[in-house]
This record gives sequence, structure tokens and C-alpha cells, in this order.
Amino acid sequence: MSRAALLVLADGRFPAGGHAHSGGAEAAVKSGRVTGAASLEDFCRGRLHTTGLVSAALAAAATLGADPAALDDAADARTPSPALRVAARRLGRQLMRAARAAWPSAELDALAREFPKGAHQPVVLGVTARAAGLAADDAAYCSAYESVSGPATATVRLLSLDPFDASAVLARLAPELDRVAGAAAAAARGVLDHGVDALPAASAPLLEIGAQAHAAWPVRLFAS
Repeated sequence: MSRAALLVLADGRFPAGGHAHSGGAEAAVKSGRVTGAASLEDFCRGRLHTTGLVSAALAAAATLGADPAALDDAADARTPSPALRVAARRLGRQLMRAARAAWPSAELDALAREFPKGAHQPVVLGVTARAAGLAADDAAYCSAYESVSGPATATVRLLSLDPFDASAVLARLAPELDRVAGAAAAAARGVLDHGVDALPAASAPLLEIGAQAHAAWPVRLFAS
């Protein structure tokens, strides 16, 4: 296992398409729920413990070798918003392109054939981590970090927030990210014995509602 592969996969410059998505931050900014560093921290904390936890568990389970099709169905069931489903599959398709170039793998090829329009991004992330020789905990960390780093980066553009303040938000969330990644990896190990019902199903209704509204905007900076 090369732990350095985790740095490549989690790097914001890895061409996985995340830069085009705000993780719900654009809708939250427009609604006035995110106005600065303090409210950004609240937003990211909520996202981490809901969407972040679910995504991290899905990614970790895929890394452990759980059936990607079953995991994709589980992701669909945990994503009520059609707009978020579309975004997750679009991100999965982009990540797949980058992953197959970086870590050629028969499992990635098979997943691409099974989901030509893209599997959910956390599932692709987990299979990618597996191809890169990473562990389930690594995939959980990568996914959980993405759940908060994307909104933090987007808010720098949306609000002209000081990048130092945005980075400080992520640093303050680090202990909670540790706990979420650990819980996600533990849940993923349960999938091998008990199936996808062992996965968390934490919900974030405002993210779902905001995503549907955001998808209908005529002008927006981010795809989701």
C-alpha cells in the first residue's frame, strides 16, 4: 500500500471535477444561511455529519470489495433529490476518467462498463481507492474531507471569503472529521456481514431542497 496515493486522490488539483460543484454552498449563500466564516463552519459541520458520513461509508465499503451495484442502489436510496443524484453520477463519471488514467484496474473498467453514465461518486471513489492500494479508512477520510473542503473552497469565490479563514474552518473541523471517518469505516465493515442496510442513512433536508432550487436557476457559478 502506498499511503502517498491518498495525497494524490485527495488533492484538489486531481481532475475529478469537484471544482465545478459547491456542495450546496451556492444555494446556502443565496438563501443567507452562509454569510461568513462562522456560518460556513456550521454549514460544513452539518454536511460532514450527514452527507459526509453517508458518502464516506459508501466509499469505504466499496474499498472493502462490497458489490458496487448494491452500493449504488444504496446511494440512490439515500439521495432523495434528483438533482443531487445527477450531480453525484456526473462527478462519478469524471472521477472514473481520472482514476482509470492514474490507476488502471480491471475493477474500474468493469464499473465503467456497468455504469456508462456514471455511478455515484462515493462508490467510484471507493473502487478507485482499492485500485490505488488504499485502505477503507483512507477512502473514508478522503470522502469525508471532500464533503467539507468543496463548500469551503466555493465560499471563497461566492463571498470573497478570506482563504485563511476558510482553511481555519477546515482545521477546526479536523477532530470531527476523524470521528466521522472512523464511524464510516466501521459501518462499512458491517456491510460485508449484514449488507447495505448497515450503512448510515443520515439526512440533510435543506441540502436536498436547496439542490432542487439551485438546479432551476438560470445563472449559477457552480453545477451543484
